[in-house]
Amino acid sequence: MVCVPPGKGCGVGGCRPVMPGILRLWRWWPGPRGVARWSRSLSVACRAEVRRRGGNSVRSAGGCVDATLSHVDYHATVSGDTRRSSAREPARQRFVVCGDGAVARRLVTELADRYGVAVTVILPSSSDHDVPDFADLASDSSVAEWQPEVILARRLTGEVLDQAGVREAAAVAFVGVDDVTNVDAAMITRELAPDVRLVVRLFNPVLGEGVATMLGDCAVLSGSEIAAPAFVAATLGDATPTYLRLPDGELLRTAMRSAVDPAGADVVCGLADTTGAEPVVLPADQDSADLVLVRAYGRPRMDPPRRRPRLLRALGLVFSRNLRLALVGTAVILAAASVLLAYIRGVNLAQAAYLTLLTAMGAAEVDPAAPLSEKVTALVLVTTGVALLPTVTALVVDSLVRARLTVAAGGMIEPIDNHVVLVGLGNIGTRVLEELHSVGISVVAVDRSESARGIGVARELGLPVIVGDATRPETLRAASVHTCRALAVLTDDDVTNLETALSGRSSHEAGRARSAATRPPLRVVLRLFDDGFAQRTQRILRIDESRSVSSLAAPAFAAAMMGQQVIDTISVGRRVLLVAELPVGAGSELEGRYCHDVNQPGAALVIAVRTGRTGQTIWSLPERRTLVRTDRLIVLATRAGLAALLPRTAPSPDAEPLADVAPLRLIAPAPRDGE
Repeated sequence: MVCVPPGKGCGVGGCRPVMPGILRLWRWWPGPRGVARWSRSLSVACRAEVRRRGGNSVRSAGGCVDATLSHVDYHATVSGDTRRSSAREPARQRFVVCGDGAVARRLVTELADRYGVAVTVILPSSSDHDVPDFADLASDSSVAEWQPEVILARRLTGEVLDQAGVREAAAVAFVGVDDVTNVDAAMITRELAPDVRLVVRLFNPVLGEGVATMLGDCAVLSGSEIAAPAFVAATLGDATPTYLRLPDGELLRTAMRSAVDPAGADVVCGLADTTGAEPVVLPADQDSADLVLVRAYGRPRMDPPRRRPRLLRALGLVFSRNLRLALVGTAVILAAASVLLAYIRGVNLAQAAYLTLLTAMGAAEVDPAAPLSEKVTALVLVTTGVALLPTVTALVVDSLVRARLTVAAGGMIEPIDNHVVLVGLGNIGTRVLEELHSVGISVVAVDRSESARGIGVARELGLPVIVGDATRPETLRAASVHTCRALAVLTDDDVTNLETALSGRSSHEAGRARSAATRPPLRVVLRLFDDGFAQRTQRILRIDESRSVSSLAAPAFAAAMMGQQVIDTISVGRRVLLVAELPVGAGSELEGRYCHDVNQPGAALVIAVRTGRTGQTIWSLPERRTLVRTDRLIVLATRAGLAALLPRTAPSPDAEPLADVAPLRLIAPAPRDGE
């Protein structure tokens, strides 16, 4: 095996979408440690394709075996005269991303386009014959060196990570969907590179705290936790406040300016002007912003809606419609027979009812001398009892079993109204479920898999759970979609989400037409990956809101890889504002400048300064106070704004040491005698 240096390997970028004819010429076989290799038969075809097409640079983990093949940086958008030589990036400037999900793809684009750094991507290959679709990893940049280098590997072993260059990397991110795989790969990387910055995606918060403490320079983030508030706000409407907590415990919330008391509220800044077709974030005229950020003194606690005792709620399931009809029919027959016997025998109704029940149970005595009408009545009662009693018994048993199973499964056991139907109980669905329940919103959860992550969470919270295919109208009817206030569809399949949303809206509109009560239109929130598709869906199909977990989470992951602490994110429509804490580096461009010099309308805004000496957070920024290297800026910024602000805060290697400042003497010493 020959380990080929960059510029000498086999370029097979964008293989499936770019070279479908060449894919048939490949022959794969397993190498040591499950690493896939290319055969020499690709050489001629690859050289021919190289002259014609462009794309990403791809290597198999372990090196390309054919050292005679020329390297290709597939790059369809760059002409030959504009490409630069394929030199190595400066030391400590390569970033490694491990994962093949939506967050990984967005993260690669964010790093390459926003920050302009070189990226190496490790994509998992499930088998030796599997080629992951990495065409979407292409950067929008026209600089060839910023195109990601792709490595295929079945497992994240030490050899694979070493070949990806984690020893010289500035940061390594593990953004796969499996927590255990991410933690294992992070520990391997820490053994290879004790000083590299790690960013790990984890869903479990307890595990995340332990990993961050154990691995040192490590940021643990959860994509679902970052994106959940945006989905909750979209589900409940723009007037719903979103809370965020700063590291010092300070609590902030978003609010519409019209809902804020000007006398009692402490408005930090204006976030956006949402009156137009597209929101204008961080406007130059702060008074024009109708969405503002307010300091919150204590988060109001909202208790979940009160529910009747579990036994009483289960009684509605026991007395099903069929059982009620059977009981009513039996009661009518017995009542008519009691009245007839009372008339024939001349007894009161109580005695007649007693005789009727005995006769229906088969305990009546035969009386040959009885009148014909009495004999006919007794015969009808006995026949009716023989037919109805087993039927009623079977219906009662069936209702009891169904009720017990429904209660055990956490299903719907009573009518519900003005609730949220949440479809998809994966990572993001589970977070949104918990957030909605914490603010006192009734939720009915739906997922097609009994083993979904959020099924157990919903049952622990006592929320109804429907296990079934949400694209089927009967499943949504079982979730009472016709009486709900909002439908949030958060599965990981765009087609399923769109189909479910359209079906749910049709069922809700049909229910509104049949209902005598006036109901507002259904609010529909979708999880969609592609931004363009989401915008067209909102515009043409009149979907209220659509969000992408990856677009909400990727900026935070990218900023963490750049060494910045992203406190939280604020979603404004489809825009994302990052709340970050940036240290003023020694000798940086911002040292000695004023806070208003940092602000860029539409891009970045300083909302507070944390002083390094006392740890005090200054909210009312003094106009004439200059920034010093011990300050930490708390800024609101767009993705592009944060990327532009990072170089301005970077320390300079030629910075002068911080001078010791002599303490101020407030009282002059008393003069000595004779002085």
